[in-house]
Amino acid sequence: MKRSIKDEITALVLAGGESSRMGQDKALLAIKNRTLLSQICLIAGECVAQVYVVTPWIEKYQGILPPGCQLIEEKLVLNAKSNTPLIGFAQGLKMVNTEWVLLLACDLPQLSSSQVKQWSQILATVLPTEIALLPRHSKGWEPLCGFYRSSCLSLLESYLEDGGRSFQSWLNKYPVGELPIGDRTCLFNCNTPDDWELFKEKDRDILF
Repeated sequence: MKRSIKDEITALVLAGGESSRMGQDKALLAIKNRTLLSQICLIAGECVAQVYVVTPWIEKYQGILPPGCQLIEEKLVLNAKSNTPLIGFAQGLKMVNTEWVLLLACDLPQLSSSQVKQWSQILATVLPTEIALLPRHSKGWEPLCGFYRSSCLSLLESYLEDGGRSFQSWLNKYPVGELPIGDRTCLFNCNTPDDWELFKEKDRDILF
């Protein structure tokens, strides 16, 4: 039986940030009677074969995740006060066995499964030399809402071993395909209380 594109993708949801600008844990904000983290996991689960949440706080999140979603404990790197998202991605990537990885931040309240499914169909057009398929903005790539080849792990580990910590500088070293985005509101993320209030004002009908 021919495998579907869904069978070739694993989702990694990063939930390791301190949410210092928000003043509370972004992952636990309420949307559609669920937490924002569980909502993102449900969306990913409709589009991929397996969903993992990468976080240092296993106990805090283990009771709110959808069935079948697994946790990967993010380990703090030596001599660091906190990890960067790139480090969390590398740790999660070690658990992946599929060709592709859907990497998502936990604070994307306007993302939908229909959008992700449409994007996944574009993976067949990605050049063999390209390590990822990502949206792009004026300042660079959108690294936390897109697809990566799982084979990029060795390149990522080499970059981290050399002291690199930035998604943008790592991605700029290799060919990356651009994911076309029609409506960029799906990339809106909530970093501050003002961001969250703005989202609630615009989308109050889907919050409860």
